[in-house]
This record gives sequence, C-alpha cells and structure tokens, in this order.
Amino acid sequence: MSSDRMPPERRARLVRVAATEFAAGYEAASLNRIIRECGLSKSSFYHAISSKRELFDLVVDDLAAAVSAAVPLPTPESLGSADSPAGAPGGDFWGGARALMGTLVEAATRVPTFAALGALFYVSDAPTGSRLTELDRAIDAWVGRALELGRASGAVRTDLPTDLQYRLALAALRALDRWSLEHLEEVVGAGALAEAQLDAVRRLLEP
Repeated sequence: MSSDRMPPERRARLVRVAATEFAAGYEAASLNRIIRECGLSKSSFYHAISSKRELFDLVVDDLAAAVSAAVPLPTPESLGSADSPAGAPGGDFWGGARALMGTLVEAATRVPTFAALGALFYVSDAPTGSRLTELDRAIDAWVGRALELGRASGAVRTDLPTDLQYRLALAALRALDRWSLEHLEEVVGAGALAEAQLDAVRRLLEP
C-alpha cells in the first residue's frame, strides 16, 4: 500500500478527516472534501490511495490499531472463570465484565480514536467485505465465545437456546453501544449510568 510511505503526521490527519467524513455515510463521503481539508493535492492523494474503498479500509485499520494499542481487549476466557472470591458460581465472569465496562468508558475520554472507530460500525452503507466487516465478525465471535464460557461457568443462563441467546445479547449490546456513542458525555459523566447498562445486560443473561 503506497500509504505506508506517507509521513505519519499526514497519514494521521488523513485518517481523522476521513473517519469524520465516512461516519456521515460511505456513499455520501466525498474524496474531494477529504483531500481539500487535508491540504493534499489530488496527485499526491491518488499516489497513496487508489480508491474510496482503500481509504475506508485504511481508516478502519489505523483506528483499530490505535484502539487496540491503548485498550487491549481481554480474552473471553478471562471472563469465564467459575471461581470468585466470594465463592459464587460465575462471580468472576460478571466482575470481569464490570472491569471491562469501566475500561471502555474510561477509554472513551482518553482515546480519541475510540469513538471515531465506534461510529463507523453504524454506517448503514459501509461496504461489505471491508476491514470493518472483518472486525465486526471478530467482535461477534468474541461475544459468542464469552457467552459459551459464561454458560459453562454458571454465570449465564442456559434455559434459552444458544443461538437465540447470542442474538439477544448482540442486539442488546449494539443498542447500548450505539446509544452510548450518541450520548458519550452522559455515559462518561455518570458512572451510575454505565453500571445500569451493565446491569441491564446482566438481568438479560444471568440465571
């Protein structure tokens, strides 16, 4: 990719500007506006980036790398232990979920790329088969594995079919995530609200 030879500060600005543009819609995003706002010439831009799709993938890759470096995602296994300090089955699962929630809320204010990446997941006309699709599938797989381990540990109810529970959990998590991105200041400024969101998920999934 020719963008690999782009000076880091120029590449970072391109990613920031393009992320904002894409968040309003993939098809509506204007490469000319992006080029103009970044102060690039068309020749230098197209020397580095061949298409809108390539730019979209670059934005997703760079934002995801920045978020991953700043906020390492724990493995599902770290939430799946059946042993807790109090001796309650599945206690560590929900303790781990609470710790993860706290980390994500804190990251929303500390890591500028966090919300920028999150917004891209709700671009309704994002290209299929893009880097975003791959990342979305990886997150879905993480949730599926966490549920599997939670069921095995006794932290998650087992009276619902696995596939149904998975769909319910994803729907709830996506609704909470999207609302939180749209009301970021409210969520970050009120710890009780973040706790209430986790409690809503726990009530849905706990035995």
